[in-house]
Amino acid sequence: MKATRKPPFNVNKFLATVNGGRTLSNYGKNRTIFSQGDVADSVFYVREGKVKITVHSDRGKEAVVAIHGKGDFFGEGSLNGQPLRLASAVAMADSAIMRFTKASIVRVLREQPKFAEKFMSHLLARNARVEEDLVDQLFNSSEKRLARALLLMANFGKDESPDPVVTRVSQATLAEMVGTTRARVNAFMNKFRKLGFVEYNHDMKVHPSLLNVVLRN
Repeated sequence: MKATRKPPFNVNKFLATVNGGRTLSNYGKNRTIFSQGDVADSVFYVREGKVKITVHSDRGKEAVVAIHGKGDFFGEGSLNGQPLRLASAVAMADSAIMRFTKASIVRVLREQPKFAEKFMSHLLARNARVEEDLVDQLFNSSEKRLARALLLMANFGKDESPDPVVTRVSQATLAEMVGTTRARVNAFMNKFRKLGFVEYNHDMKVHPSLLNVVLRN
């Protein structure tokens, strides 16, 4: 008899069955999920929507350091002894966010090796992304950095299938992510649209051809 093939492990379905220490909340656009300086006592998972992670300086300046979409974890710094949040998390669109207490996520990691494997893969991918971001900031032009940021928001380069239609992000937010001015972002976005790399009305559509900007010498 032919062996029945088991379906791949589904993190989203699994997390929906975790007992104890789990809550699911809906956040409207621009609603704060946690703030810099809050107690770091939980880990979050994006079921739907998008979340931006921002850092505020003592002088009141804000920088966007990451954007998370469906299937991403954030706030995992609480697992390595981080007592307070080093950044803020804000919903960029209507989002469904699952929150796990530190105790519950540690328990699940110990009891469920398949989930632990997926979670570890997530952390390794996140670390690699941080290194790539550093190289991007040091060596690439602001035009290339903007193109890469748009491609990442559309999931190009991730394991899951790309989702070219992304929630429209303000040019001010893009400027903070890329480390340039809003005027330059506006100029690059107009250029990308004229070349057919992006389309935007209410939402924004990112085409794979935008990779040409990133790969260009």
